[in-house]
Amino acid sequence: MSFDDHITAALLATERAGLLRTPRTIETRQGPTARIDGRDVVLLCSNNYLGHADHPALQGALSSGVQHWGAGAAASRLVSGTMPPHRAAERALADYVDLPSALLFSSGYAANLGALQALVGPGDLILSDALNHASVIDGCRLSRAHVEVYRHGDLDHAAALLRQHRSGARACLIVTDAIFSMDGDLAPVAALRRLADEHDAGLLVDEAHSLGVVGPEGAGLCAAAGIRPDALVGTLGKALGLGGAFVAGPAATVRWIENRARSFVFSTALPPALAAAIPDAVSIVRQDSHGRATLTSHAGRLRQALRHLGLTIPESPSPIIPVVLGEPSVAMRASARLLELGVFVHGIRPPTVPSGTARLRVVPVATHSDAHLDQAIDALTTVLREVHP
Repeated sequence: MSFDDHITAALLATERAGLLRTPRTIETRQGPTARIDGRDVVLLCSNNYLGHADHPALQGALSSGVQHWGAGAAASRLVSGTMPPHRAAERALADYVDLPSALLFSSGYAANLGALQALVGPGDLILSDALNHASVIDGCRLSRAHVEVYRHGDLDHAAALLRQHRSGARACLIVTDAIFSMDGDLAPVAALRRLADEHDAGLLVDEAHSLGVVGPEGAGLCAAAGIRPDALVGTLGKALGLGGAFVAGPAATVRWIENRARSFVFSTALPPALAAAIPDAVSIVRQDSHGRATLTSHAGRLRQALRHLGLTIPESPSPIIPVVLGEPSVAMRASARLLELGVFVHGIRPPTVPSGTARLRVVPVATHSDAHLDQAIDALTTVLREVHP
């Protein structure tokens, strides 16, 4: 069998299992609605939580940045790619999350890979929540530290693993998402901070889905809990409406990551025009208390409507609403029917979620109108009664 035949056979097997993914093309800018296959639909599955992806001020900041700084940085940050907009963005982000220093990365995936690989290594211990994002899992693997996975949100299990393994490790890092991207629930970050302190361990928190959404001025779950992690990862392509990511923490920690994170050292710098827009994005998000309140209201309304259908929908301040349907075929059939009714909600299947928990990941944005929600609720009611009677 040739290599091409091998790949073709693997694709066919994945398709037969109902797990082959084909991206939908969004033909318009990201907003409360989108055009798919020439038809306008309610977009109910993006991470554009506050609706800032098409914010006029950010469009203007990007345009001005291109005119002043050009299109690309042309090199890695440690060669010739560091420019004033990168430093200004890092200062704004560090101030936002109330940590001394920050470092830009090209994506949240690169930030988690780089930070974890830099901060721990062979001879060290990582405790990782069972439902952490794939980028955290891969960063743990890349670090070559010893990894122990604790049951999701289970502090007793995490404590037991620390008692069992901490003494044999040089350094230890507890790693968790703040808001879990597929379930929308919150990590017990204050308790994890106490647990880390008790065992002379560090705490890394990925605030990808909480930054801009929860906490004072949207500064994240750690800010809401009144704790400081040893490293905080944040993304700029969700509530902040742009792209890229950052790691924040004490100055020495960030300087070490700057020197040791392979996904930073060996990557071309974030485009300077994009970096130049980041302080504007931070300022806009900090002031958007109305958007956060609207987002919370929209999510509450959708949760209530789904519960009226007899579904078990967990409570959360997050806008992420999991509608677990079980088998991949059921989730994808529901997604296709919703699109027929003018609502785009993507089906989520393994390996993104555990086997038997394929789902619709329903996510409103602050810029949805009441009419958008009416349409979405009507469509969800129709479809879920068909596939989940």
